[in-house]
Amino acid sequence: MKPLEILNLDIAIIGLGSMGYGIASSCLRAGHTVWGVDISPEQTTKFCDQGGESSSFSEAVSRLDAVAIVVLNAVQTETVLFGGDGIVKHLKAGCVVVACATVSPLFAKDMEARCSQFGVHYLDAPISGGSVKAANGQLSIMASGTPEAFSFAGPLLDSISETVFKLGNEAGPGSAMKSVNQLLAGVHIAVMAEALTFGMTQGVTPEKFVEVISKCAGSSWMLENRAPHIVDGDYTAHSSVNIWPKDLGIVLDVANSTNFDAPITTAALQQFVAAAEMGFGNEDDSAVAKVYAKNAGLTLPNKV
Repeated sequence: MKPLEILNLDIAIIGLGSMGYGIASSCLRAGHTVWGVDISPEQTTKFCDQGGESSSFSEAVSRLDAVAIVVLNAVQTETVLFGGDGIVKHLKAGCVVVACATVSPLFAKDMEARCSQFGVHYLDAPISGGSVKAANGQLSIMASGTPEAFSFAGPLLDSISETVFKLGNEAGPGSAMKSVNQLLAGVHIAVMAEALTFGMTQGVTPEKFVEVISKCAGSSWMLENRAPHIVDGDYTAHSSVNIWPKDLGIVLDVANSTNFDAPITTAALQQFVAAAEMGFGNEDDSAVAKVYAKNAGLTLPNKV
């Protein structure tokens, strides 16, 4: 049977955070058999209660068709794949690993080479769209890998994405594109916070900022998505402050490897580092506005 003829896969989603849980739910809704794996027993139980497989994951590994790795960083990705309890050595030949974390292109290439030694396909597939789009199966995926990796991952990708960008025939280009996206996304969040708090010094309320700027040329997707969190005073993390020192750090590492100067990225990174140091690391990334507010002696809206 050809890979694309397999419509219903045995899938594991490793990492049930805000993005991973949405991905697992989308796969389940599409009719796949899905194991959800997380270090939090509560998340795993919650997914099982929703319809995820409750049988032993360790016993199921050898029959999986696809595994999506939706963890925080390269260290966690490598640990899942090749650590002491790494799964790759237990996967059947032909299984595909869909790696969704933001990592460097060189790391993605290394993981592809190491997986191939076990007959396992590796798709470099960082994601974008946020937790809502993850839950609705509408992510954008910046993917690169062999034609075989794309073929075997096809039914999974169809279940979780609105758009799949095919960026190359080997791992690396997907992660390169994600670093470009993260440069823009991180800068947009930081500059949104700067503009919103600057407006407050001029008598522009956060509410009026959102009402007006979201309809003007200065808007961005991040502004429209994150600024309302500040207006509501609700910093429940959909994407946390702590993500950005890691992701913008990757951007700068990639830039430095080619002697590219990225001063605006550096400035944005400094603001997220400051927010983390102030104790806001686990809050929504819009909490970077608190750095500006503190420095300017401003009072941001409080959650009612």
